[in-house]
Amino acid sequence: MSSTAPFRFADDMRGDDGPARFSARAPGTAALDGGGTRSSEVADTASPAFADAIARQLGLRRVVLADLLAAKPLAEHFSRRFLRETVVFPFQSADRTPCLAVADPRDTAAARAAELVFGGPIAMVVASAEDIATALNRLSGDDELPARSEAAQPQLGEDDIESLRDLATGAPVVRAVNDLFEQAVELRASDIHVEAMRSGLSVRMRVDGLLKPVAEPLGVLPQAVISRIKIVAGLNIAERRLPQDGAARLRVGRFELDVRVAVMPTQHGESAVIRLLPKDRALLSVEKLGFAPHDDRALRRLLALPHGMIVICGPTGSGKTTTLATALSILNEPTRKILTIEDPVEYEIPGINQSQVKPAIGLTFASALRSFVRQDPDVIMVGEVRDGETAHVAVHAALTGHLVLTTLHTENAAAAVPRLLDLGVEDFLLRSTLRAVIAQRLVRKLCERCRSRHRLSADDLCADPRYVAVGFEVGETVYEPTGCESCGGTGYRGRLGIFEILELNQGIRSLIQGTSDAAVIDRSAIHGGMTTMLDDGLAKCRAGATSVAEVLRVTTLR
Repeated sequence: MSSTAPFRFADDMRGDDGPARFSARAPGTAALDGGGTRSSEVADTASPAFADAIARQLGLRRVVLADLLAAKPLAEHFSRRFLRETVVFPFQSADRTPCLAVADPRDTAAARAAELVFGGPIAMVVASAEDIATALNRLSGDDELPARSEAAQPQLGEDDIESLRDLATGAPVVRAVNDLFEQAVELRASDIHVEAMRSGLSVRMRVDGLLKPVAEPLGVLPQAVISRIKIVAGLNIAERRLPQDGAARLRVGRFELDVRVAVMPTQHGESAVIRLLPKDRALLSVEKLGFAPHDDRALRRLLALPHGMIVICGPTGSGKTTTLATALSILNEPTRKILTIEDPVEYEIPGINQSQVKPAIGLTFASALRSFVRQDPDVIMVGEVRDGETAHVAVHAALTGHLVLTTLHTENAAAAVPRLLDLGVEDFLLRSTLRAVIAQRLVRKLCERCRSRHRLSADDLCADPRYVAVGFEVGETVYEPTGCESCGGTGYRGRLGIFEILELNQGIRSLIQGTSDAAVIDRSAIHGGMTTMLDDGLAKCRAGATSVAEVLRVTTLR
């Protein structure tokens, strides 16, 4: 903001007594899927319904996104950080008077600051926080950043660690890294990729499962940015030859995040990948995961079992941990003792004893499981079965009267059986303990503001053979992405899960042998009524939740 504004923004450094804190408050649109959500307070102020209600209550004019984008912005008088923190958008009205679009008119500090900047009274109007954030993002996207040439890229010597440490703790670098976290929250990103290239840093953020390039920090050294990230995560900035993993807890405005940082040496320097894990338990409900009604009933029936093993399958980033945490929240009652061993603890759930693996001191999945059985648990959750030892201990825990929930990396539900056999689990033990396998993927949701409805014709089926391949016929209705300001022109906003639940009946158990074939098990399960991930995704296509192209992006025809 300009020098007349009565606000001071400070970049708080990480202290020994708590998490690193960032001063900016993210706008209400920030939400993370398969990885996150927004707080209930922000979710309320972000909604158009809230803006409608408060505009009526206070007698103020209500504006929508189209009004904000059509007006001349007056943001040059303010810092971007101030606008993001206070969730306001200054603009010039049709009669050339300054106006201030606000999400919550009850917060008068921003209005007073704007009056000081413009030297007189301003008109206040009401917009949803989501629309204000979109307008601010559009404003930031209009700034063309000059490319950084290789010759202009200064470099530090390998041994100049003290200079690098000083730079990494200086205000410009701290501010640049803080801005990256703020932008990630605004974009609803689940990961930040900071990659060292020949010409400098490349920054991309994973939004709704796909990477999106963003502007690199200007005016700071790439090595200093990476070093600042390593300092925040508690890593050694002097070590540049080996991979490092770290973690931290941050506060970005009203959001509290756990972050996991993985640093990897590359040809042109170090690259960092930062996973953002919102500490928000509002997501943990089955309704928000996207289970179909029959799969919802099957899941609750499985969770009511007194013992056995339930496995959740899918690749990295498919939302397995969120599904596990949701299942635990359903089971979380005072009458049950629940123990978890995770890497890391992504969702903190009150009433559950959660532990994190620490291989450096010998606390692994397998060693923790051995200790768990002496803690008199009812339910045990293992973050991931990675090796034969963990698989054996988990199976024996299920065999001795515990309900065990865990995850596994396989392509589909049926492939979990040969995978566990390959890890060394005996087939007769697997037949006795395995109760169900849940496979899942995450697909992007169509933006509700701009999705288009289309009735398929014969020409459509000829032009796009994918519709025929998945069973669509002439006359059926499909929904397609269009793109608007709200979704950043992608046509998608948010993600939901598609699932298949393989419940083991007597017929499938008879197929579990030392040389089990996943394809045979899959056909038997489908014959027994299992809905595949593809079928579940196509049902969501017909309901208008996603598109055929998006479902086929994450699944395959069988």
